[in-house]
Amino acid sequence: MSSAPGAEWWRSAVIYQVYPRSFADGNGDGIGDLAGITTRLPALAELGVDAVWFSPFFTSPQKDAGYDVADYCGVDPLFGTLDDFDALRAEASRLGLRIIVDLVPNHSSDQHVWFQEALAAAPGSAERARYLFRDGRGEHGEVPPNNWESVFGGPAWTQVTEADGQPGQWYLHLFDSSQPDFDWSNRAVQEQFLDVLRFWLDRGVDGFRVDVAHGLIKVDGLPDYTPPVEAGSMGGGIESGETPPYWAQPGVHPIYREWRELLNGYEGERMLAGEAWVQPLAKLADWVRPDEMHQTFNFEYLETPWEAAAQRAVIDDSLSAFGSVGAPSTWVLSNHDVVRHASRLALTAENPQGDGIGPKSKGLPEPVLGLRRARAATTLMLALPGSSYLYQGEELGLPEAIDLPDESRQDPTWFRTGGQRYGRDGCRVPIPWESDAPAYGFNATGSSWLPQPAEYGPLARDLQEGRAGSTLELYRRALAVRRTHALGHGSLEWLDGYGPEVLAFRNGDVTVIANLGEQPVELPAGTTLLCSGEISRAGLPSDTTVWIAAH
Repeated sequence: MSSAPGAEWWRSAVIYQVYPRSFADGNGDGIGDLAGITTRLPALAELGVDAVWFSPFFTSPQKDAGYDVADYCGVDPLFGTLDDFDALRAEASRLGLRIIVDLVPNHSSDQHVWFQEALAAAPGSAERARYLFRDGRGEHGEVPPNNWESVFGGPAWTQVTEADGQPGQWYLHLFDSSQPDFDWSNRAVQEQFLDVLRFWLDRGVDGFRVDVAHGLIKVDGLPDYTPPVEAGSMGGGIESGETPPYWAQPGVHPIYREWRELLNGYEGERMLAGEAWVQPLAKLADWVRPDEMHQTFNFEYLETPWEAAAQRAVIDDSLSAFGSVGAPSTWVLSNHDVVRHASRLALTAENPQGDGIGPKSKGLPEPVLGLRRARAATTLMLALPGSSYLYQGEELGLPEAIDLPDESRQDPTWFRTGGQRYGRDGCRVPIPWESDAPAYGFNATGSSWLPQPAEYGPLARDLQEGRAGSTLELYRRALAVRRTHALGHGSLEWLDGYGPEVLAFRNGDVTVIANLGEQPVELPAGTTLLCSGEISRAGLPSDTTVWIAAH
């Protein structure tokens, strides 16, 4: 059954990201798994989300927490079995939750059978042609083919030893050396991923989040390139608008058109959501033209500072850019790759995407201010028309875990930069369910693959349930009101007269006012539907957002 054009579920959905190893652990080994997740799905249905996106649970050596895939059609024993996935999908269906799985097409694990075959084969072979093998430069090929740097730090090339024991060709890995990039100009690679899509669609998934969706295609000749200083590790933040030769190339679009055509052949409005760090938004909109992806993450919104003028500009630009191609805008504040917004919004120093924060970072956040701004930002975000993404634990107000011991860190970024960049472990710590239980209810044994900070105990879900003013109840209320007033399908009309440090707009019959300044704001008449904080006699306080139903 399909909805009328313009009313499809994905246009207004609130999608909750589960990072499997940190959500719920059913067998007590300290790493989350599919069985554990299944037992906790009712909590997500009660929260009021529409769909759940799962970071990778495929067969993997786990060098990059599952984003190094060795078998795209298998479940890693760490997380369970295909039967466990089927049980999870059935429970989600029973609860009315849609399922989105994470696909990683830019690269595989070096343990993938194709890469093992490539290593065993000769230069120039069909096996090597599935990946980006190249001869080195220099007199004896001892210099990498170009100067590209890995997202995780260090060279993006690794030299292999050939069958005769001699140093041989180099292979490209934009990420870890254990994650060789596919050559997407090769039809065999394209066909493999069409089969992967069919495998999971036939198993009943509702869509795919596509990792590094702006990668895949590299400029012919693989020319040298040095990114500007302001560039984020994934290609965002380049103010000049220049395009690196390994990101956002036009050749990605025919790939996604073929994927879209495949999905269109299935019932139930299956969807594609792209992770594409592309700027400006007008260019990002190319990923969601009517015959390509359905959504792409709005990282420009995520990275926008907590300033009224900047927020208004990115909201306008987003609605305009995505609307110009008939796609919904998406909104996101946190995920498994960025500092949690309960901490990020109170940072006072530059923090490029992927760097993370730790005990020696500059400009560490003030927790009370961070949570206040996070609640206000989320309340603002969930009032915007389009689709919103939530990251596990943000509904509890979890801050970034900053004081992780060096010896417990596991992100490749930490190791490849010699500890210069903390990486993403701080947003990936297992979340708290029960304040007095072992591992805060993550499992029954108390084991945890990353140590949980003591400040997570008072934020546990059981302490917030039913407690007026808690962050969990704020999220529950926001999602319920959002649905009742159809804000996801609405439209935005800015309201003037509130000053330059205030965002005020109307979406349907709801007036939204966010005070990003320091002075209280007088509120219009109406019934308060939702507020991220307490309203004082003087008006709406600083760093607070309110929803009002007009009389």
